[in-house]
Amino acid sequence: MNDNTAIGSTIGTTLDRFIKNKQSEFPFATGELSQLLRDIALAGKIINLEISKSGLLDIAGAYGTTNIQGEAQQKLDVIANVRFIRALKNGGEVCAIVSEEDDEIVEINVDSNYVVAMDPLDGSSNIDVNVSIGTIFSIYRRISPVGTHVTKEDVLQKGDQQVAAGYILYGSSTMLVYTTGHGVNGFTHEPSLGEFVLSHSDIKSPQDGNIYSINEGSYYSFEPGVRKYIEYCKEQRYSARYIGSLVSDFHRNMFKGGIYIYPRTDQALNGKLRLVYECNALAFIAEQSGGMATDGERRIMEIDPLELHQRTQLFIGSPTMVQKAQSFL
Repeated sequence: MNDNTAIGSTIGTTLDRFIKNKQSEFPFATGELSQLLRDIALAGKIINLEISKSGLLDIAGAYGTTNIQGEAQQKLDVIANVRFIRALKNGGEVCAIVSEEDDEIVEINVDSNYVVAMDPLDGSSNIDVNVSIGTIFSIYRRISPVGTHVTKEDVLQKGDQQVAAGYILYGSSTMLVYTTGHGVNGFTHEPSLGEFVLSHSDIKSPQDGNIYSINEGSYYSFEPGVRKYIEYCKEQRYSARYIGSLVSDFHRNMFKGGIYIYPRTDQALNGKLRLVYECNALAFIAEQSGGMATDGERRIMEIDPLELHQRTQLFIGSPTMVQKAQSFL
């Protein structure tokens, strides 16, 4: 008698099935948040396809405008923003979006329950040289009554009010990593099936590490304590690794053990990274994987956001390294 169970290799658990199996862990489990995560995954697949064509079509390079940050927009920044807004609008679960690429809140469906804060394409200036980039997203439950216009209070919530957060890394393979407050799981895109498949379950970040990630080109504009910590890292023979894409640097350090630092500088007195749609999301993931995220003094997820594009310092990664860095400040 033939053993048919030995025929064919196991594909693994798809994102859709994983979300369905874990739906009971979601706050207010009604299926809405599950669908919202699927909508984000769908947009990620579309962006992944766009990025893979960037060397062949005229979609790389500068768009010719600047965003609210005063940063030159890349063509794929604009494309990614449009794709995600369209996917979330069509999905019907989101009342409003706050994006790095938009000056104000984008209200899309007042009858929905969730707010999404996102950086549609982090590190997009790396596209022209084929370096890893990513998408960062946070999901909050709205505060204002359903059916009314979205308020700033809906989007200016502390990070510890997130119901889900994640990122999509477009690299040698494309990965979606997310948390709903019950650990961190990673899904790798299987291109022949067009599905995200569970590849890294219950991710745990090392408590310590030997990688430090910081733009040392700004060394002389850092505060003395940050410079002293960099010298300490060199004395310890730590490895310097800096890609210039927040998602990529964070992803590597979460798996291998390390610290990512973006401190204030003479040019950015409050820091450069955005609290609402970059730091809060990664802080949630870091903590759920056993890591730590602070602004040098406070836990990132306890900071009260006062404006949509508020900036902050960021010290994130293995707890022992973050605590050591803080001791120098």
